[in-house]
Amino acid sequence: MAFPRHLLYDDETVVVDLHPHWWYFSRHILTGISLLGLVILTANIESPDVRTVVRWPVGLLVLVWAVWLTGTYLRWLRTYFVVTDQRVLYRSGVLGRRGVEIPLDRISNIDYRQGLWERLIGVGDLDVESAGEDSDTRFDHIKRPDGVQNEIYRQMDGVAHRRASAGADALGDAVARAVQARLGPGAGGDVAAKIEQLARLRDEGHISPAEFEQRKNRLLDAL
Repeated sequence: MAFPRHLLYDDETVVVDLHPHWWYFSRHILTGISLLGLVILTANIESPDVRTVVRWPVGLLVLVWAVWLTGTYLRWLRTYFVVTDQRVLYRSGVLGRRGVEIPLDRISNIDYRQGLWERLIGVGDLDVESAGEDSDTRFDHIKRPDGVQNEIYRQMDGVAHRRASAGADALGDAVARAVQARLGPGAGGDVAAKIEQLARLRDEGHISPAEFEQRKNRLLDAL
């Protein structure tokens, strides 16, 4: 079951959509194996009277286990860990609901934890540190947490790049308006484009802020 679309922004794109790893059912698997052994032992009791007496409590245990498994499955089905190009989202619960939302631009660090067994089956816990009062949030039973960690970092880079591009565009527009106000309509378009390009190079770390200012002033002085 995919994450509900109505919980996303109109311009938001989902890049990771996960339910918990199957190890979420680990306690049910282990108790189910034990219960299966008990059922087999009960079926092999030679005395019919003893078998009749024992099978009722064993049957009750099986029924309780089945109800427990069903409830956990419904919670699993309604638990989502989602990464979009703007946020990390977590939703869980059937009747009562719990939700976590962390904007990508507020995330400061991401760690994951895996023991030997967890590495073998591809599950782990993900710790996301962010700005705010509840700065550390742990998400458990995450599939391939190392890959999820890398994907979140990629999306964070995308957010930073889009912001840098928007800032460069705004700077170019401001320069173009200033030049046109001084020299008249149609002037300064080429200079504004070059300054936008310089701003992108600065934001991407290819040139220093001081070098950006020098080149920008040189372009403006040439007008």
